[in-house]
Order: sequence, then structure tokens, then C-alpha cells
Amino acid sequence: MPEDILAKIKDKYAELGENPKPYLEGLLYSKPITYWDYVDVDALLSLQKPRTNFKDEFVFIVYHQITELVLKLMIHEVEQIVESNENIENSLKEKLRRLIRYTDMLITSFDVMKEGMSHEDYNKFRLTLTPASGFQSAQFRFLEIYCTPILNLIHKEKHSELSDDPDANDYLEHVYWRLAGYNPNTKSRSTTLKLFEDKYLSVFAEYIDKARNNTVYDKFKQVKDPSDELIKLMKTFDNAYNVKWPLVHYNTAKFFLTKKGEAKAATGGSEWEKYLHPKFQKRTFFPDLWENDSILEFDN
Repeated sequence: MPEDILAKIKDKYAELGENPKPYLEGLLYSKPITYWDYVDVDALLSLQKPRTNFKDEFVFIVYHQITELVLKLMIHEVEQIVESNENIENSLKEKLRRLIRYTDMLITSFDVMKEGMSHEDYNKFRLTLTPASGFQSAQFRFLEIYCTPILNLIHKEKHSELSDDPDANDYLEHVYWRLAGYNPNTKSRSTTLKLFEDKYLSVFAEYIDKARNNTVYDKFKQVKDPSDELIKLMKTFDNAYNVKWPLVHYNTAKFFLTKKGEAKAATGGSEWEKYLHPKFQKRTFFPDLWENDSILEFDN
């Protein structure tokens, strides 16, 4: 072994207050790493548990598991943005390019379901999934909370219903996605929403407190005289995530859930046509960037 490498190894363990000898001797007995162990392939491939005998339910499950993994990658990038204080503009540009690529993957991947599942079989096995819903993706909510101040995730007409000094729970009571399962007239929650909030509401509150004044949008506002390139990347990501991806989701749902003009109910019970279509939600992470044009009509 070259002396310089051995010296660096000794220095590494010295900094940890450790004796390097047992670590080096351990290399004599350790097994070589394999791809399947490193990626944990066997565990990963054992996670699909269909509830029916319809073959395309397997496609449906794997697709959503892939989506959750992509969301995890996106959260990984966003966490680095909010935790970094070095050269914010360059960091933002690098991470936004990654976030846009991941979102593009989510957009194009819907064909896996739309073109890769039996229409008839889907409309049978989906009945066994009630009241589960993609609405219950916690990672989707985590990502939103990290990207923009929580007030931007509340419809403007609901802002007046907030207290003068709202806390995280007050915000969560009015957040846009809650309307998919909450009836303001009866003040009742759907089973889908109740199960979701029972499991994650306290975690969401922690994320909101953690992200206060420290979201991707807050980081962008710290940049003095942001370049046109950075602004375009911010808008491209905002449009891709909040318009293009929901619209593809909407069109896929429409393909499977409408027949002869009649729309079937979502498994979670939401009015999916209004909940999914961006023209109804009009959601944006970075509202100040859209003062002169519309996020719905943006073409990068």
C-alpha cells in the first residue's frame, strides 16, 4: 500500500480518536461488497404486495413506489438548499436543475400507467384500495413545505380565517390539500383525511416550524440581483411541479375514471377533477415571480 495512503488512513482515525490497526485488520476478514447488498435489491423487490389477482395491480404499486423514491431524491436536494449558506445563487441553480430533471421524470412516467395498465382491470382492483389515495403521500407535503412559506399553500380567500399570529396547526387547518377531504359545512373529515392527519399532522407541524423563514423561496430572496438564468430555473421548476405534473395526473385520472361523460369517484372520495386540475388550485411556490405572466401559460 502506498505510504501516502497509509498515512492518510492513520490521520483519519487519529482525528476520530481511534487506533487504525483494528480497522485495517478488519479488511482481512470482511466480505467484498456486492451490488445486490449495497442497493438492498432483495428487500426492494419484496415490497410489492397486491391485494388482488389482477396482474396490472403490480404495475400500479411499483409505479407509486418509484414516485415516492423520486420524491425522496427531490427532498434530498431541497434539504441541501435550505441548509446551505454558501454561494446561494450557484447552489440554487445546481439544485434546481436536478429538481427539474426529477419532476420531468414524474411527468413522463405517467405513461407507465396510462399506456401500461388494463383499463378494465384497473377499474376493478382500484375498488379494493378505498379509502387509500395518492393524496396521502406525506413526502409530497414535505416537499411543498420546504419549497415555499406555508402561507403560499393556503388559498388567498382563506387567509382572512387565520389568527393574527398563526402557529403551524392553524396553518394546517387551512392548507389547500385539506379541502380534498374536509366538509366546511358539516365540519367533518373523510376517512382518507382523518387517517392521514392522525399519522402525519404533528410531523407536518414540525416541518413547518423548521422551514419558517428558511424555504427554497426564502433562499432565493436572499440573492441580490438574481440572474435571469436563476429566475428562469425557479419558474421552470414551479411550472413543472405545480402545473405540468398535476395536469398529466389529471389527464391520466380522466382516462381511467371517466366514461361517456360521467366521472367515477376517487378512492379517497375527493373531487379529483377540481383537486388535480391546476386551473382550480392555481398553486405556486414562488408567487412574486409571476407578477407579469401566468404560471398556467408559462413556456420555457
